[in-house]
Amino acid sequence: MPFDATALEIESRAELDVHLAKRSLSGLVVLGLHLDVDPPDLTGVDVGGALFVGCRLAGPEVEIDLIRRGAHLIPPFRERPYPTHPALLYTPEDLSRGFAEAGFAGMFDTLVYQHFVAHGGPVPDIREALSQRLHDAGIDNALGKALAAWAAVHGHEGPVGIMGGHAAPRGSAAYRMAASLAQRLAGAGRLIVTGGGPGVMEAANLGAFFASRGTEELAAAIDMLSGAPDFPDHEPYTAAALAVRRAFPVAATDVAGLLRHGGLALPTWLYGHEPANLFAGQIGKYFSNAVREDSILRLSRGGIVFAPGWAGTVQEIFQAATKTFYATDGPSGAYVFLGVEHWSALPVVDLLRPLLARSPHGDQSHLVVVTDSLDEAVAALQP
Repeated sequence: MPFDATALEIESRAELDVHLAKRSLSGLVVLGLHLDVDPPDLTGVDVGGALFVGCRLAGPEVEIDLIRRGAHLIPPFRERPYPTHPALLYTPEDLSRGFAEAGFAGMFDTLVYQHFVAHGGPVPDIREALSQRLHDAGIDNALGKALAAWAAVHGHEGPVGIMGGHAAPRGSAAYRMAASLAQRLAGAGRLIVTGGGPGVMEAANLGAFFASRGTEELAAAIDMLSGAPDFPDHEPYTAAALAVRRAFPVAATDVAGLLRHGGLALPTWLYGHEPANLFAGQIGKYFSNAVREDSILRLSRGGIVFAPGWAGTVQEIFQAATKTFYATDGPSGAYVFLGVEHWSALPVVDLLRPLLARSPHGDQSHLVVVTDSLDEAVAALQP
Protein backbone atom coordinates (compact mmCIF):
# COMPACT_ATOMS: atom_id res chain seq x y z
CA MET A 1 0.00 0.00 0.00
CA PRO A 2 2.14 2.92 -1.23
CA PHE A 3 -0.24 5.72 -0.16
CA ASP A 4 -2.98 6.26 2.39
CA ALA A 5 -5.09 9.08 3.79
CA THR A 6 -2.60 10.20 6.46
CA ALA A 7 -1.13 13.22 4.75
CA LEU A 8 1.52 13.91 7.37
CA GLU A 9 2.88 10.35 7.51
CA ILE A 10 5.18 8.68 5.00
CA GLU A 11 5.02 4.89 5.09
CA SER A 12 6.51 3.74 1.79
CA ARG A 13 9.39 4.58 -0.50
CA ALA A 14 6.97 5.58 -3.26
CA GLU A 15 5.32 8.11 -0.95
CA LEU A 16 8.73 9.40 0.17
CA ASP A 17 9.82 9.91 -3.46
CA VAL A 18 6.80 12.14 -4.10
CA HIS A 19 7.86 14.44 -1.26
CA LEU A 20 11.53 14.33 -2.24
CA ALA A 21 10.55 15.60 -5.68
CA LYS A 22 9.05 18.62 -3.89
CA ARG A 23 12.34 18.99 -1.96
CA SER A 24 10.64 19.09 1.43
CA LEU A 25 9.97 16.73 4.31
CA SER A 26 9.40 19.60 6.72
CA GLY A 27 6.97 18.70 9.52
CA LEU A 28 6.36 15.19 8.17
CA VAL A 29 6.77 11.83 9.93
CA VAL A 30 8.69 9.10 8.11
CA LEU A 31 7.83 5.68 9.52
CA GLY A 32 9.96 2.55 9.49
CA LEU A 33 11.53 2.87 6.04
CA HIS A 34 14.72 1.05 5.06
CA LEU A 35 16.58 4.04 3.66
CA ASP A 36 19.89 2.18 3.81
CA VAL A 37 18.82 0.30 0.66
CA ASP A 38 19.22 2.45 -2.47
CA PRO A 39 19.67 5.48 -0.18
CA PRO A 40 17.72 8.55 -1.29
CA ASP A 41 19.54 11.82 -1.89
CA LEU A 42 18.46 14.06 0.98
CA THR A 43 20.88 16.84 0.09
CA GLY A 44 19.07 20.11 -0.25
CA VAL A 45 15.79 18.68 1.03
CA ASP A 46 14.14 20.74 3.77
CA VAL A 47 14.00 18.42 6.80
CA GLY A 48 13.21 21.01 9.45
CA GLY A 49 10.90 19.46 12.02
CA ALA A 50 10.76 16.13 10.18
CA LEU A 51 10.52 13.07 12.43
CA PHE A 52 12.18 9.82 11.32
CA VAL A 53 10.81 6.96 13.44
CA GLY A 54 12.39 3.52 13.23
CA CYS A 55 14.02 4.26 9.87
CA ARG A 56 17.27 2.62 8.81
CA LEU A 57 19.63 5.19 7.35
CA ALA A 58 22.78 4.71 5.29
CA GLY A 59 25.16 5.58 8.13
CA PRO A 60 25.88 7.80 11.12
CA GLU A 61 27.00 10.66 8.88
CA VAL A 62 23.50 10.79 7.34
CA GLU A 63 21.91 10.76 10.79
CA ILE A 64 24.17 13.59 12.00
CA ASP A 65 23.45 15.66 8.88
CA LEU A 66 19.69 15.29 9.33
CA ILE A 67 19.86 16.28 12.99
CA ARG A 68 22.03 19.30 12.19
CA ARG A 69 19.45 20.44 9.66
CA GLY A 70 16.58 20.25 12.13
CA ALA A 71 15.23 16.71 11.86
CA HIS A 72 14.44 14.45 14.82
CA LEU A 73 15.42 10.77 14.84
CA ILE A 74 14.07 7.85 16.87
CA PRO A 75 16.36 4.88 16.19
CA PRO A 76 15.09 1.49 14.94
CA PHE A 77 16.78 -0.68 17.62
CA ARG A 78 18.28 -2.88 14.92
CA GLU A 79 18.93 -5.95 17.08
CA ARG A 80 15.20 -6.59 17.63
CA PRO A 81 13.43 -9.26 15.52
CA TYR A 82 10.37 -7.01 15.19
CA PRO A 83 9.90 -3.54 13.67
CA THR A 84 10.13 -0.80 16.27
CA HIS A 85 7.53 1.28 14.46
CA PRO A 86 5.34 -0.77 12.13
CA ALA A 87 3.53 1.45 9.64
CA LEU A 88 0.85 -1.16 8.90
CA LEU A 89 -0.95 -3.91 10.78
CA TYR A 90 0.30 -7.47 10.39
CA THR A 91 -1.21 -10.03 8.05
CA PRO A 92 -1.31 -13.82 8.53
CA GLU A 93 1.47 -14.03 5.95
CA ASP A 94 3.63 -11.74 8.08
CA LEU A 95 3.18 -13.72 11.30
CA SER A 96 3.63 -17.13 9.65
CA ARG A 97 6.65 -16.10 7.59
CA GLY A 98 9.32 -18.78 7.95
CA PHE A 99 6.97 -21.69 8.70
CA ALA A 100 7.49 -23.33 5.30
CA GLU A 101 11.27 -23.35 5.75
CA ALA A 102 11.73 -23.86 9.49
CA GLY A 103 8.38 -24.91 10.94
CA PHE A 104 6.69 -23.35 13.95
CA ALA A 105 9.99 -22.65 15.72
CA GLY A 106 11.20 -20.55 12.77
CA MET A 107 8.10 -18.42 12.28
CA PHE A 108 8.36 -14.65 12.69
CA ASP A 109 5.64 -14.80 15.36
CA THR A 110 7.51 -17.46 17.35
CA LEU A 111 10.86 -15.69 17.07
CA VAL A 112 9.36 -12.47 18.43
CA TYR A 113 7.78 -14.37 21.32
CA GLN A 114 11.09 -16.05 22.16
CA HIS A 115 12.77 -12.64 22.16
CA PHE A 116 9.99 -11.29 24.41
CA VAL A 117 10.50 -14.09 26.93
CA ALA A 118 14.30 -13.82 26.83
CA HIS A 119 14.13 -10.10 27.58
CA GLY A 120 11.99 -10.28 30.69
CA GLY A 121 8.52 -11.02 29.37
CA PRO A 122 6.10 -8.54 30.99
CA VAL A 123 8.96 -6.85 32.92
CA PRO A 124 11.57 -5.99 30.27
CA ASP A 125 14.69 -3.92 30.79
CA ILE A 126 14.49 -0.24 29.90
CA ARG A 127 15.87 -0.55 26.35
CA GLU A 128 13.52 -3.39 25.52
CA ALA A 129 10.60 -1.58 27.17
CA LEU A 130 11.19 1.52 25.04
CA SER A 131 11.44 -0.59 21.91
CA GLN A 132 8.21 -2.44 22.72
CA ARG A 133 6.38 0.83 23.47
CA LEU A 134 7.47 2.21 20.12
CA HIS A 135 6.22 -0.92 18.40
CA ASP A 136 2.84 -0.75 20.14
CA ALA A 137 2.51 2.96 19.35
CA GLY A 138 3.02 2.02 15.70
CA ILE A 139 0.29 -0.61 15.97
CA ASP A 140 -2.05 1.97 17.54
CA ASN A 141 -1.40 4.30 14.64
CA ALA A 142 -1.80 1.57 12.02
CA LEU A 143 -5.02 0.41 13.68
CA GLY A 144 -6.52 3.87 13.35
CA LYS A 145 -5.68 3.93 9.64
CA ALA A 146 -7.14 0.47 9.06
CA LEU A 147 -10.40 1.43 10.79
CA ALA A 148 -10.59 4.62 8.73
CA ALA A 149 -10.19 2.53 5.57
CA TRP A 150 -13.03 0.26 6.73
CA ALA A 151 -15.30 3.18 7.59
CA ALA A 152 -14.70 4.83 4.21
CA VAL A 153 -16.21 1.77 2.51
CA HIS A 154 -18.63 0.32 5.07
CA GLY A 155 -19.62 3.28 7.23
CA HIS A 156 -19.39 3.78 10.97
CA GLU A 157 -21.60 1.02 12.36
CA GLY A 158 -19.95 -0.33 15.48
CA PRO A 159 -17.77 -3.42 15.09
CA VAL A 160 -18.91 -6.60 16.83
CA GLY A 161 -16.53 -8.24 19.29
CA ILE A 162 -16.55 -12.01 19.69
CA MET A 163 -14.99 -13.37 22.88
CA GLY A 164 -14.77 -16.86 24.34
CA GLY A 165 -12.60 -19.71 25.49
CA HIS A 166 -9.16 -20.03 23.91
CA ALA A 167 -9.17 -23.80 24.55
CA ALA A 168 -12.33 -24.64 22.57
CA PRO A 169 -11.15 -27.39 20.18
CA ARG A 170 -11.56 -26.96 16.47
CA GLY A 171 -14.73 -28.74 15.42
CA SER A 172 -16.42 -28.44 18.82
CA ALA A 173 -19.97 -27.12 19.13
CA ALA A 174 -18.75 -23.81 20.56
CA TYR A 175 -16.22 -23.44 17.74
CA ARG A 176 -18.78 -24.13 15.01
CA MET A 177 -21.36 -21.81 16.56
CA ALA A 178 -18.91 -18.90 16.79
CA ALA A 179 -17.74 -19.46 13.21
CA SER A 180 -21.30 -19.60 11.86
CA LEU A 181 -22.34 -16.45 13.72
CA ALA A 182 -19.28 -14.53 12.52
CA GLN A 183 -19.86 -15.65 8.93
CA ARG A 184 -23.41 -14.29 9.05
CA LEU A 185 -22.41 -11.00 10.64
CA ALA A 186 -19.44 -10.44 8.31
CA GLY A 187 -21.58 -11.35 5.33
CA ALA A 188 -23.99 -8.62 6.40
CA GLY A 189 -21.17 -6.06 6.44
CA ARG A 190 -20.24 -6.03 10.12
CA LEU A 191 -16.60 -5.84 11.18
CA ILE A 192 -15.65 -8.75 13.44
CA VAL A 193 -13.14 -8.03 16.23
CA THR A 194 -11.44 -10.73 18.32
CA GLY A 195 -8.54 -11.14 20.70
CA GLY A 196 -6.61 -13.00 18.01
CA GLY A 197 -6.07 -16.22 19.92
CA PRO A 198 -7.13 -19.83 19.26
CA GLY A 199 -10.45 -21.46 20.17
CA VAL A 200 -13.53 -19.27 19.85
CA MET A 201 -11.42 -16.33 18.69
CA GLU A 202 -9.99 -18.28 15.77
CA ALA A 203 -13.48 -19.59 14.96
CA ALA A 204 -14.82 -16.04 14.73
CA ASN A 205 -12.06 -14.87 12.41
CA LEU A 206 -12.50 -18.05 10.37
CA GLY A 207 -16.21 -17.32 9.97
CA ALA A 208 -15.42 -13.81 8.79
CA PHE A 209 -12.78 -15.22 6.43
CA PHE A 210 -15.66 -17.06 4.73
CA ALA A 211 -17.89 -13.96 4.55
CA SER A 212 -18.31 -14.29 0.77
CA ARG A 213 -18.59 -18.09 0.70
CA GLY A 214 -21.31 -20.57 1.57
CA THR A 215 -21.97 -22.41 4.81
CA GLU A 216 -20.95 -25.69 3.19
CA GLU A 217 -17.47 -24.35 2.46
CA LEU A 218 -17.13 -23.10 6.04
CA ALA A 219 -18.15 -26.53 7.35
CA ALA A 220 -15.61 -28.19 5.04
CA ALA A 221 -12.86 -25.89 6.33
CA ILE A 222 -13.73 -26.68 9.95
CA ASP A 223 -13.60 -30.38 9.11
CA MET A 224 -10.10 -29.86 7.70
CA LEU A 225 -9.03 -27.99 10.81
CA SER A 226 -10.50 -30.63 13.10
CA GLY A 227 -7.62 -32.93 12.22
CA ALA A 228 -5.44 -30.67 14.42
CA PRO A 229 -7.94 -29.64 17.11
CA ASP A 230 -5.76 -28.45 20.00
CA PHE A 231 -3.47 -25.41 19.91
CA PRO A 232 -0.67 -26.84 22.14
CA ASP A 233 0.17 -29.09 19.16
CA HIS A 234 1.78 -26.09 17.51
CA GLU A 235 3.16 -27.66 14.35
CA PRO A 236 0.07 -29.50 13.03
CA TYR A 237 -2.22 -26.75 14.33
CA THR A 238 -0.44 -24.09 12.27
CA ALA A 239 -0.01 -26.36 9.25
CA ALA A 240 -3.77 -27.06 9.17
CA ALA A 241 -4.59 -23.34 9.21
CA LEU A 242 -2.22 -22.65 6.33
CA ALA A 243 -3.69 -25.59 4.40
CA VAL A 244 -7.19 -24.11 4.75
CA ARG A 245 -5.95 -20.72 3.57
CA ARG A 246 -4.46 -22.38 0.47
CA ALA A 247 -7.64 -24.35 -0.20
CA PHE A 248 -9.89 -21.29 0.15
CA PRO A 249 -7.80 -18.30 -0.95
CA VAL A 250 -8.97 -14.71 -0.62
CA ALA A 251 -8.41 -12.58 -3.69
CA ALA A 252 -5.89 -9.77 -3.37
CA THR A 253 -7.70 -6.72 -2.06
CA ASP A 254 -7.34 -3.50 -0.08
CA VAL A 255 -7.39 -3.08 3.70
CA ALA A 256 -11.19 -2.78 3.84
CA GLY A 257 -11.51 -5.99 1.84
CA LEU A 258 -9.08 -7.82 4.11
CA LEU A 259 -11.03 -6.71 7.16
CA ARG A 260 -14.26 -7.97 5.65
CA HIS A 261 -12.68 -11.34 4.88
CA GLY A 262 -11.28 -12.29 8.27
CA GLY A 263 -12.05 -9.32 10.46
CA LEU A 264 -9.66 -7.71 12.90
CA ALA A 265 -7.62 -9.56 15.53
CA LEU A 266 -5.76 -7.95 18.42
CA PRO A 267 -3.54 -10.59 20.06
CA THR A 268 -0.57 -10.16 22.39
CA TRP A 269 2.88 -11.69 22.76
CA LEU A 270 2.15 -11.96 26.48
CA TYR A 271 0.22 -15.07 25.42
CA GLY A 272 2.69 -15.92 22.68
CA HIS A 273 2.66 -19.62 23.62
CA GLU A 274 -0.66 -19.72 21.73
CA PRO A 275 -0.20 -20.15 17.97
CA ALA A 276 -1.02 -17.19 15.78
CA ASN A 277 -4.61 -16.93 14.59
CA LEU A 278 -4.11 -17.03 10.83
CA PHE A 279 -7.63 -16.21 9.62
CA ALA A 280 -7.92 -12.53 10.57
CA GLY A 281 -7.68 -10.10 7.69
CA GLN A 282 -5.62 -7.62 9.70
CA ILE A 283 -3.75 -8.29 12.94
CA GLY A 284 -2.69 -5.70 15.49
CA LYS A 285 -0.36 -7.73 17.66
CA TYR A 286 0.76 -5.96 20.84
CA PHE A 287 3.33 -6.50 23.53
CA SER A 288 1.10 -4.76 26.08
CA ASN A 289 -1.85 -6.94 27.01
CA ALA A 290 -3.51 -4.07 28.88
CA VAL A 291 -3.54 -1.83 25.80
CA ARG A 292 -4.70 -4.70 23.63
CA GLU A 293 -7.62 -5.66 25.91
CA ASP A 294 -8.81 -2.09 26.25
CA SER A 295 -8.62 -1.64 22.46
CA ILE A 296 -10.77 -4.72 21.79
CA LEU A 297 -13.50 -3.52 24.13
CA ARG A 298 -13.24 0.10 23.04
CA LEU A 299 -13.79 -0.89 19.42
CA SER A 300 -16.63 -3.37 20.00
CA ARG A 301 -19.36 -0.75 20.27
CA GLY A 302 -21.74 -2.62 17.97
CA GLY A 303 -22.14 -5.35 20.56
CA ILE A 304 -20.13 -8.17 22.08
CA VAL A 305 -20.69 -11.91 21.83
CA PHE A 306 -19.50 -13.97 24.77
CA ALA A 307 -19.22 -17.62 23.77
CA PRO A 308 -18.49 -20.14 26.54
CA GLY A 309 -15.28 -19.26 28.35
CA TRP A 310 -13.79 -19.03 31.81
CA ALA A 311 -11.54 -16.63 33.71
CA GLY A 312 -10.30 -14.55 30.78
CA THR A 313 -13.76 -14.24 29.28
CA VAL A 314 -15.33 -13.34 32.63
CA GLN A 315 -12.69 -10.64 33.11
CA GLU A 316 -13.54 -9.20 29.69
CA ILE A 317 -17.27 -9.21 30.51
CA PHE A 318 -16.82 -6.90 33.47
CA GLN A 319 -14.21 -4.75 31.75
CA ALA A 320 -16.78 -4.20 29.01
CA ALA A 321 -19.53 -3.63 31.57
CA THR A 322 -17.55 -0.79 33.13
CA LYS A 323 -17.35 0.96 29.76
CA THR A 324 -21.08 0.49 29.19
CA PHE A 325 -21.99 1.55 32.73
CA TYR A 326 -20.16 4.87 32.37
CA ALA A 327 -20.67 5.19 28.58
CA THR A 328 -16.91 5.68 28.36
CA ASP A 329 -16.81 5.07 24.61
CA GLY A 330 -20.35 6.08 23.71
CA PRO A 331 -23.49 3.96 23.36
CA SER A 332 -23.12 0.20 23.66
CA GLY A 333 -24.55 -2.59 21.57
CA ALA A 334 -25.96 -5.83 22.96
CA TYR A 335 -24.15 -8.27 25.24
CA VAL A 336 -24.98 -11.63 23.67
CA PHE A 337 -24.17 -14.69 25.79
CA LEU A 338 -24.08 -17.79 23.59
CA GLY A 339 -24.73 -21.03 25.46
CA VAL A 340 -27.57 -20.99 27.99
CA GLU A 341 -26.28 -24.00 29.91
CA HIS A 342 -22.76 -22.59 30.31
CA TRP A 343 -23.88 -19.14 31.43
CA SER A 344 -26.42 -20.64 33.82
CA ALA A 345 -23.67 -22.63 35.54
CA LEU A 346 -21.40 -19.56 35.60
CA PRO A 347 -23.91 -16.90 36.69
CA VAL A 348 -22.20 -13.71 35.60
CA VAL A 349 -25.46 -12.53 34.05
CA ASP A 350 -27.04 -12.46 37.52
CA LEU A 351 -24.41 -9.89 38.51
CA LEU A 352 -24.35 -8.04 35.20
CA ARG A 353 -28.05 -7.18 34.85
CA PRO A 354 -28.47 -5.39 38.22
CA LEU A 355 -25.15 -3.61 37.66
CA LEU A 356 -26.15 -2.24 34.25
CA ALA A 357 -29.58 -1.34 35.60
CA ARG A 358 -27.90 1.25 37.84
CA SER A 359 -25.95 3.00 35.09
CA PRO A 360 -25.95 6.81 35.46
CA HIS A 361 -26.94 6.90 31.79
CA GLY A 362 -30.14 4.95 32.39
CA ASP A 363 -31.06 1.29 32.74
CA GLN A 364 -28.80 -0.71 30.40
CA SER A 365 -29.86 -4.17 31.56
CA HIS A 366 -31.94 -4.69 28.41
CA LEU A 367 -28.67 -5.07 26.49
CA VAL A 368 -28.08 -8.53 28.01
CA VAL A 369 -29.27 -11.45 25.85
CA VAL A 370 -28.67 -15.12 26.73
CA THR A 371 -29.42 -17.56 23.95
CA ASP A 372 -28.60 -20.75 22.07
CA SER A 373 -30.11 -19.35 18.86
CA LEU A 374 -27.93 -17.81 16.18
CA ASP A 375 -31.00 -16.10 14.73
CA GLU A 376 -31.69 -14.44 18.07
CA ALA A 377 -28.04 -13.45 18.42
CA VAL A 378 -27.95 -11.85 14.95
CA ALA A 379 -31.20 -10.00 15.64
CA ALA A 380 -29.87 -8.64 18.93
CA LEU A 381 -26.76 -7.33 17.19
CA GLN A 382 -28.62 -5.42 14.48
CA PRO A 383 -27.68 -1.72 14.50
